[in-house]
Amino acid sequence: MAASKHRLDLITLGRSGIDLYGEQVGGRLEDMLSFAKYIGGSPTNTSVGASRLGLRTGLVTRVGADHFGRFIREQLQREGVDVQGVLTDPARLTALVFLGIRDPDTFPLIFYREDCADMALAADDLDPAFIASASAVLVNGTHLSTPSVFAASVRACEIARASGGRVVFDIDYRPVLWGLAGKDRGEDRFVAAAAVTERLQQVLPLCDLVVGTEEEIHILGGSTDTTTALRAIRARTPALLVCKRGALGCSAFPGDIPDSLDQGVVGRGFEVEVFNVLGAGDAFMAGFLRGWLRGEPLETSCGYANACGAIVVSRHGCSPAMPTWDELQAFLVAEQRPYLLRDDAALEQLHWASTRSGQWDELTVLAMDHRSQFETLCEQLGADPARIQAFKALALQAVHQLAEGDPRFGVLLDGRFGMRGLEAAADTPYWIGRPIERPGSRPLEFECSADVATELATWPANHVVKCLAFYHPDDPQDLRERQERQLLRLQDAARKTRHELLVEIIATRHGPVDETTVSRVLQRLYDLGMRPDWWKLEPSDSLAAWDRVQATIEANDPRCRGVVLLGLSAPEDELVAGFAVAARSPIIKGFAVGRTIWADAAEQWLAGRIDDEAAIADLVRRFGVLVDAWRDARAEQPLQRGTA
Repeated sequence: MAASKHRLDLITLGRSGIDLYGEQVGGRLEDMLSFAKYIGGSPTNTSVGASRLGLRTGLVTRVGADHFGRFIREQLQREGVDVQGVLTDPARLTALVFLGIRDPDTFPLIFYREDCADMALAADDLDPAFIASASAVLVNGTHLSTPSVFAASVRACEIARASGGRVVFDIDYRPVLWGLAGKDRGEDRFVAAAAVTERLQQVLPLCDLVVGTEEEIHILGGSTDTTTALRAIRARTPALLVCKRGALGCSAFPGDIPDSLDQGVVGRGFEVEVFNVLGAGDAFMAGFLRGWLRGEPLETSCGYANACGAIVVSRHGCSPAMPTWDELQAFLVAEQRPYLLRDDAALEQLHWASTRSGQWDELTVLAMDHRSQFETLCEQLGADPARIQAFKALALQAVHQLAEGDPRFGVLLDGRFGMRGLEAAADTPYWIGRPIERPGSRPLEFECSADVATELATWPANHVVKCLAFYHPDDPQDLRERQERQLLRLQDAARKTRHELLVEIIATRHGPVDETTVSRVLQRLYDLGMRPDWWKLEPSDSLAAWDRVQATIEANDPRCRGVVLLGLSAPEDELVAGFAVAARSPIIKGFAVGRTIWADAAEQWLAGRIDDEAAIADLVRRFGVLVDAWRDARAEQPLQRGTA
């Protein structure tokens, strides 16, 4: 099979829906209070998992013409999965699954799949050229329960084989979806049924690889004795057979079936806490295919598979828990790892940083998250503070007029006065930041209820949490420690609510500053375990200071998204001069400047001297000057280091 003739490594076909995971652990599904939303369905999970491991993947399925269908398509694109084969069904809704984690052996599961979009997939939906573009096609046993999807699966296998591709069969047996268990028994894994065995075995002559748990091997082979079932499967296909054995790892059989599973090619398991078995099998498949499709030895493929399964079995969710290639390598080379794998802070940080979507080599942000400054301005002008909200809504209009959909632009708005702008920004591709700190607080306080995580749980996923700390490395110890506790608390909340975090540091107001000051701040926070996605730092005319900042970030968090410059209401020419120095450091991606841009327009507008159109024009002009200045500075100055 010539790799050059295939654009994709893998296309998976079948289930694609929404997983609604209970966020409370250790109780009944009846007692869940909230649910996290992820994309799900075994073939979908595998396509995501394989993509994260570096394979070029695609998916063939149907989704509804609804919000969840759009979410699936958008998330697949963020994950690098080709969505050419993801069709929109105008007559059916996207499938839903409710899941819970009760204990290490109990995972309540309810499928909402009556006449759902993905179960209506038909052979006519297939694009033969798309199927033929992949080195392998994966079909899924659960979907064979529906005649139309059975026909589509068989047709996809035939197209793949005709084009020189290989066929992978994930047995994936869910009795409830074959009508063999009550609708409240979605977690059941085995019910013997001769009709199911007969249906599943029809695809075996087309297969090159068959993967399943022992229970799934039993249903496919028609026997509850694993060796007997494997031999029955072998009689119908020469495919490589892989039996997943949980904590024991796996056994692979490229040829005749021996008398014991331990006489196959055995991949070692990993001793970790079983937190959530849901999705671990899909991760296993992704890991195995990363090796098998790249021609790795069978033992290596088994090792990848078992490691991926061990990582996912320790986490909440299916698709979001899938490891990346770098994460997998870090796991495999670790000499020691905690039994509760979620306690491995380095691995969890690598997972977070390597699965974030989007990349910004440049970011220019109009910052209008100020609150106290606007209130002071209204007091000085005798203007009604209720008008602040209307002015801040103009910020997004100004950004859009200048950016015209360019995702390198962004807006920073608060939820108190800027909510209309935040709401309007939801439909744009721009970076969105939102402050959490109480203005001017030192020690740091949050502008919300006592529990910051409760507040962040109400924020949309694409809102980056911004927190300003007036922090100097030589602050009194008690003050510094109070600030640090708040920052660590906030980072924990942001991670648990799956929000990115930007930490803004202002040091100049509370002590002398030299070329080491900011890098000392960053190193102190890194030593405490802070790993914000972004830093927002004061401008400096010292290249040595920026070199120290870059070196500190590279040494502690090489996956940090970068630094943006703040403005501190500096005059325009002063900021432009600072850009010339900062632009030489690749860790600095751009700026998030506010009062330099909006101060004059806000005063004129709140005083009633200009209208909306004039205010927007002024914002666009001033913002545009800084954007052009930053880009010119970046183009003119040679970068001093390799990209962080």
